[in-house]
Amino acid sequence: MFTAVPMDGDRVRPTENTLDEPVYETFLRDIRSLGRKTLAVMLPFPLPWLGPVNHLTDWDLWGPLILCLILAMVLGTHAGTDQGGIVFCGVFFIVWLGGGIVTVNAKVLGAKLSFFQIICVLGYCLAPICLSAIIITFASNSWIVKGITSVTAWVWATSASFRFFSGVVRESRKLLVVYPVSLFYFFFCWMMVVGL
Repeated sequence: MFTAVPMDGDRVRPTENTLDEPVYETFLRDIRSLGRKTLAVMLPFPLPWLGPVNHLTDWDLWGPLILCLILAMVLGTHAGTDQGGIVFCGVFFIVWLGGGIVTVNAKVLGAKLSFFQIICVLGYCLAPICLSAIIITFASNSWIVKGITSVTAWVWATSASFRFFSGVVRESRKLLVVYPVSLFYFFFCWMMVVGL
């Protein structure tokens, strides 16, 4: 059932024949993959049972889409009845357009990942920001709580992306790739402080 397909030099990934697989098995496999990738971002250190740190290179767009929708819904809900739809659309648009621009920057600077792999990493690294937005929503209306939670989420998301970009960009260009990524995440953290 499994065959070895060489990818990225000496790395070998098993592929599955999923034509005869029931839909619920495909769904459960995808949910487990989303959970593993989200945990890889949320945990500051790799766990042995989680697998290699670079398993986000097996990209998908489901996780980034779900995280983008969570962030857009949380920010849109708190924008008020007349501005909620605009904020939702704005966050959704900026996540994907900004992610595309940051990805093109990384590719121009020589990242060894494909376009969709970088989008996948950027999208999954929104997980700390989504968690922060949910915490701010239910915790308090204090500016101190908003500030500390948002700064923590920004540092967390930036360091997670830095960890994933560390092996795919030359050392001399790593900061040129991570700087726009940190600005990308800073924008959403600023929106949380102002909008929540």
